[in-house]
Amino acid sequence: LLSGIFTRSANWLSFHPKRPWILTSLHNGVIQLWDYRMCTLIDKFDEHDGPVRGIDFHKQQPLFVSGGDDYKIKVWNYKLRRCLFTLLGHLDYIRTTFFHHEYPWILSASDDQTIRVWNWQSRTCVCVLTGHNHYVMCAQFHPSEDLVVSASLDQTVRVWDISGLRKKNLSPGAVESEVRGITGVDLFGTTDAVVKHVLEGHDRGVNWAAFHPTMPLIVSGADDRQVKIWRMNESKAWEVDTCRGHYNNVSCAVFHPRQELILSNSEDKSIRVWDMSKRTGVQTFRRDHDRFWVLAAHPNLNLFAAGHDGGMIVFKLERERPAYAVHGNMLYYVKDRFLRQLDFNSSKDVAVMQLRSGSKFPVFNMSYNPAENAVLLCTRPSNLENSTYDLYTIPKDADSQNPDAPEGKRSSGLTAVWVARNRFAVLDRMHSILIKNLKNEITKKVQVPNCDEIFYAGTGNLLLRDADSITLFDVQQKRTLASVKISKVKYVIWSADMSHVALLAKHAIMICNRKLESLCNIHENIRVKSGAWDESGVFIYTTSNHIKYAVTTGLLWRRPKLWTTRTAGRSWERWLCCKGTTRSWRCATSAPRTSTSSPSST
Repeated sequence: LLSGIFTRSANWLSFHPKRPWILTSLHNGVIQLWDYRMCTLIDKFDEHDGPVRGIDFHKQQPLFVSGGDDYKIKVWNYKLRRCLFTLLGHLDYIRTTFFHHEYPWILSASDDQTIRVWNWQSRTCVCVLTGHNHYVMCAQFHPSEDLVVSASLDQTVRVWDISGLRKKNLSPGAVESEVRGITGVDLFGTTDAVVKHVLEGHDRGVNWAAFHPTMPLIVSGADDRQVKIWRMNESKAWEVDTCRGHYNNVSCAVFHPRQELILSNSEDKSIRVWDMSKRTGVQTFRRDHDRFWVLAAHPNLNLFAAGHDGGMIVFKLERERPAYAVHGNMLYYVKDRFLRQLDFNSSKDVAVMQLRSGSKFPVFNMSYNPAENAVLLCTRPSNLENSTYDLYTIPKDADSQNPDAPEGKRSSGLTAVWVARNRFAVLDRMHSILIKNLKNEITKKVQVPNCDEIFYAGTGNLLLRDADSITLFDVQQKRTLASVKISKVKYVIWSADMSHVALLAKHAIMICNRKLESLCNIHENIRVKSGAWDESGVFIYTTSNHIKYAVTTGLLWRRPKLWTTRTAGRSWERWLCCKGTTRSWRCATSAPRTSTSSPSST
């Protein structure tokens, strides 16, 4: 979960393609604009009379469109903070509104059993699609072709060919506009839009239908509690398979933009993730009291939003933070099923080892043993009891062009970290600590009933996390050395000489000495992401928006999706681990300084 925003029932959601914004249309008639990263309300628009259901950002212009139960479609300019104009023509509630990705068109679906195409530049209705005989719950443009898909309570999904409308749009004529009515039929009998396919298979009304972004596929969700996948070609369309698992009406279903996954949500208060190839459920997220109504996928980022009775949530399906470990001038990190090594001095980046296949989840964290040149790679799925770790010895003569795939030793465990040259600790499912040797054999077992995570703390020691504290624990003597109160620590970063430690929580940083005596507490309003110690004892850390240092808490720069892995020398060079790559950033001055940056600076 990235953020949860609690407001009134959210009927529809739309991500801004570039800014960290999301529009939500509410049942009370208000449209809200949120910064989902800061969880702050930016603006609200309230000219509709009654619930607002459809909403969509324009991809290039500072516009969004909305449709409501007052039968009105409104086009807004969010920079001017006002409604530009209203489109009238529908005779009942408007369910969805979408901009075309290329042409100045708006597509609307309504309970009056019609779908309309509007030209928002001329502010006129240019086509009416008729054929459904019940409420049209959804209608969307194809992302690249001249097609529209619609879903209706008449239990059908229809695919419409609008190539005629496009051709007339590209070669408009004054005579043509006079002889053609808004029904889309001209005097010579040709139509702007025709039904290409009628998909029948649902047993109850269909609430949602959407195209796949690149493949000739359609997904639909209905009141029969089923999610169906359809394939189409030029001549026909047919049902491919059905995903079963919801136990109430399916409200919405969408394809993952970049993976072979389908997301669906339902009035059964759950979001489900389905594997397209296996047609099986792979993840389920539930709320206790709120029914889900809508799903939205970010056009560019690994983000999704879901609207429910109590507001909305913004979430990711998979972790983007790379698993990494730093030793001296070397950064080890996992990318694309390879363990890679980056030399901070030369910037040489090579693959040193290929990882074994078998896990569909990314590596969660890594622990490196320089004495044995070995690594522990931990994998943590949503069901924590299925967590595993792999023990690898890195080949000495690694070929970066064709790296070896050594046989690793895999076992179950929540977390595994090194505690000595030839020993490592594993936190198991029963929340006991197992001490193992390099053969992956148990040599000792320590009971720590309240521990839910372990962190490295030097030879023979561990940091144990419970609900509201961190404890320094001696593994050999099985006793507590020190403890400090801090809730839900996510990351632990030690200085090079192990004299200081930074404890990172979601919105807080505590800096302590070796005895876990608190030296400094920092609170942030947005998420703390990562950190690293400078040679001079300055702690550099990143939030969702900024890079800061914990001496004067000055703002250095803003760069999203960065995780600090190392700092270097008086030149103030910072190595930042980004999704899929690493990069170096160097401050222009030889000493730390505070500078401000605009929200759009990079």
